[in-house]
Order: sequence, then C-alpha cells, then structure tokens
Amino acid sequence: MGGSPECSCYTGPTSFASFGDIPGNLCSPTDDWPRPFRNLNHDAAWDHLAAASNLHSVKFDPTGRWRADALNFQPCAETPSQDRYAIQQIHIQGRVWTLSAVFDGHLGSHTVEHVAHHMPIIVREHLELITRKHGDRVVPPPLIADMFSMAIRAFDDAIANDVLELFPDGLSSLSRLSDLQIQEILDDQLSGGQNYTKARLCLYGTTALVALVDPDHQNLWLANLGDCQGLMVSETDQKSWNVEVLTQFHNGENPLEVQRVMNEHPGEPECIVDSRLGDTPFKQPPEFTRRILYNLYPGQHDTSPWEEFLMRNHTPPYISSTPEVTHYPLDPSPRAPRKYLILCSDGFTDICGTNQRAIVDQWARAAARSNSRELDEKSLALRLLWQALGNDPTSVSRVLTLNMDSPWLDDVSIVVQCL
Repeated sequence: MGGSPECSCYTGPTSFASFGDIPGNLCSPTDDWPRPFRNLNHDAAWDHLAAASNLHSVKFDPTGRWRADALNFQPCAETPSQDRYAIQQIHIQGRVWTLSAVFDGHLGSHTVEHVAHHMPIIVREHLELITRKHGDRVVPPPLIADMFSMAIRAFDDAIANDVLELFPDGLSSLSRLSDLQIQEILDDQLSGGQNYTKARLCLYGTTALVALVDPDHQNLWLANLGDCQGLMVSETDQKSWNVEVLTQFHNGENPLEVQRVMNEHPGEPECIVDSRLGDTPFKQPPEFTRRILYNLYPGQHDTSPWEEFLMRNHTPPYISSTPEVTHYPLDPSPRAPRKYLILCSDGFTDICGTNQRAIVDQWARAAARSNSRELDEKSLALRLLWQALGNDPTSVSRVLTLNMDSPWLDDVSIVVQCL
C-alpha cells in the first residue's frame, strides 16, 4: 500500500493520524480515520523525504550565488506524479540564459512529459531567432515578453496541427474517411508509432509556469498558464522578508478569468474556464475528438464523459494557450539584497493553505542563517517542502508513511531559484 508503515524502508513506532493532521488532504473525513503511520526520527524523516522528492540542483555560476533547486513529490507509491519540472541553461551566441519551470499534468503524464522536455527547446529556438535579428543590440524586454508568449502559443498549436497534418485537408477531410481509414492512419505502432504518439498528446494537458533570466541577470520574465504559482521572496533587511505573488490563477477561482471567458463565449453559461497546454478536445471542434481521438482507442473507452462536454462545444477554444507574461527587473550587483524565485504547482499551495506567507517567511529566515556548505548539502526546495509539511519529523512522517491505498496529497513540484 502507498506509504504503508509495514514497508521495510520505514522503521519507527506506529502512531495515528487524524483527518485534520494531513495538510492539503485529498481524502474524505469518512475514510476510516484515525489511520496509522510510522513516526520517524528527524534524520530518517529528512532522508526519506529527500528520497521521495526526485531532487535536482543546478549552479548557474562558479560561486553558487545563482542556482536553482527543484523537487517533484508524491508520497503515494502506487500513484506516479503527473507534475514535472525543468531547469536548463540556454546558450545563445556565446551567452547563457537560464530557464526554470514547473508543469502540472492533467489526466495523464504523456503530455506533461512532452512539454517538460520540449519547452526549453522551443524557447531556445525563438530566442535564437530574435537575438539574431537584433545583432549586437540588446533585445528590449517587451519584445522578449512577446517572444516568450509566441513561443508557448506556437508550441501548443503544434500539438493539434501535427495531428491534423496526418489528414490531407485537415478537419474537412474527416467526413470523407471511414473510422477504419482513420484508425489505419493513427495505429502505426508497428512502424514506430509516430502518428499514434502525436494523437495521444491531444488527450492530456498540463499547466505551465516558465521563468527566463537574461545573461546579464538584469531581467526576469515569467510566463504562466493555469494554476501554478510564482512567488518572489526578497530580503528587506537582516530580519525581514517580503513575499510577493507574481502570478494569477487561470481558473474559476479568478473572477477576472471567469469574466474573460464569459465574454469570449456569450450565451454559454457553462463554458470552460482554464488555461493549459494540450487538452485539445477543449480547443478544437467536436469532430476532432469524435473522429480522431475516439478512433485512437476504438471501442475501449466510455465516451460519455467526453460527450457531456462535446454537446456544449459550440465556439472553441474554451481553454486558453496564451500565457500571462510578467517582467521583473533584477539587480545583479554583489551587494543587492537576496531574492528567491519560487515556482510551485498547486499541490504546494494546497499544503500551505492560508499559512503560505508565514511558511515562506520562516523558510527564508532559516535559509538566510545557513552557510554555503549547508546550502550545498540541503536543497532549498526540500527545505521549503519540509517547512510546509509542518517543520518537524512527526508532521513529515504522517505525510510520508500514512497507511492508505489512494493518494492523500496532490502532486507537488517546487523550483527555488536564487536571483
């Protein structure tokens, strides 16, 4: 069982957790609480949390002043995380940009895996093009923001277009093809599966929160689609930190986003409110799903949930692929106050709840007291997760070793970048 205390890797006395003891709990209060867990000591809890978090760190300069730490955490062993992160350096004309990102997959991992791998490549290609056009001149920040947005939209458009190009005249040709003919085009797994893979990407989706920092470390651009969150944590003096939210949620919790979608779809009170990459059925006419995607797995899936939406699919797209792009000026001077950029999926915000600012402030104060060796040895992202889970071994043990078969927490991805 996921996180089962009977697992040989968890050694410690058995304790019991109540429903309210699990931050960001996905479970029901009726799920046989209290439930057992293994109460680990501090070192064991830290080590097991680290082992379960898919840690990664990158230093962007020799001193380690500019670096990024990342993690991807899901404590239920039977449920692989659908979150992903990316940290890369992008080399353009002898200069080095940095890209960091978190992605929260929807319905499955195929599209989020594709996006996490290819997004840095697409951004690099667009960066190369715009810097080549400007020659020796510095590209103005607003043009970089436009480029960033264009790269993400083009990437999303390509997911559907790659499938439509399999048919000579796109959607208009589908009425002339039988289901069997469409299946023969899509089912090419015996010859490499390229068509099948392209079509499968359309079934799933992902949010995206992508940060780009220029080579001179003077500018940060943040592109957001969905409900991930970007925070800027800035030192104001030796004992005080400012926590600034840089992004907005693109979902039904944001009244401005609700109004935007309603304005785009007048007379459709049940229109979808969200922003993601992929999820093509919400962006294409119904025949794309009924004639192409249904024929990807003919006869194997219950289509009634899709039909509930397709009956109301009158004026697509209902999900936006245009990101909110924010520009944030940076100070690269050695004496500049410390800044941390936090990128996180909604699993982290769920854990924090209404205490997020206090959690981040306490984490920043502890990080500020750490020496360089401690920072090298203990990931800033892992420290932040530890703080959010309760900042003590018992609280962390509850989340790590709870005896349940189904997930009790949403997937959590965190990137912490020192700026």
